[in-house]
Amino acid sequence: MTRILIYEDNTQLRDVLSILFEGTPGFKLVGAYPDCRHVLTQVRQAEPDVILMDIDMPGISGIDGLRAIRAAGFKSKVLMLTVFDDNKNVFESIRAGANGYILKKTPPAKLLEFIEDSLNGGAPMTSSIASQVLNMFAAQYRSGTDDFDLSQREQEVLNLLVDGYSYKLIADKLCISMDTVRSHIKKIYDKLQVNSKSEAVAKALRNR
Repeated sequence: MTRILIYEDNTQLRDVLSILFEGTPGFKLVGAYPDCRHVLTQVRQAEPDVILMDIDMPGISGIDGLRAIRAAGFKSKVLMLTVFDDNKNVFESIRAGANGYILKKTPPAKLLEFIEDSLNGGAPMTSSIASQVLNMFAAQYRSGTDDFDLSQREQEVLNLLVDGYSYKLIADKLCISMDTVRSHIKKIYDKLQVNSKSEAVAKALRNR
């Protein structure tokens, strides 16, 4: 059973999430709170596998609550569940130790997938957030702060990925085969020392 702990000050959403996890096989709701003023005591008692953390809550923000969780040494996966999609909140959340960043408009079925992804070592993010982070990453590359030894073609492939192109559209745009696109992307991941898009996103945030 995956143990879920919720921090959400919106009563209606907190109730909806509670019903979702109480009614889904394989999940167990171990707590649902409107703020994280007593987060350390609650996490210690509940022993959650995954914490869904709102950002804008009364008293202590979700990001500060996350910092307290990490400072205390708790290893639970923490997924920020929020309406905020700005760079500052995304970046500060990942720096504080978040394992993912999900917008509240995410459908329930997708939310369950994101939770499973985090438990399997992924860094789940709503697609619009991932795209934003990749844009931040590409901007860093173009600024010359760290070129990661990418070739000109690899840079072109990365920029097209950031712009939302599929593998097929990249192949068409650059007049290369799908296999060549996959080869370039594998080399990009190797040079960034990541194994997936999720890891690339997390690394980009942690290193600006």
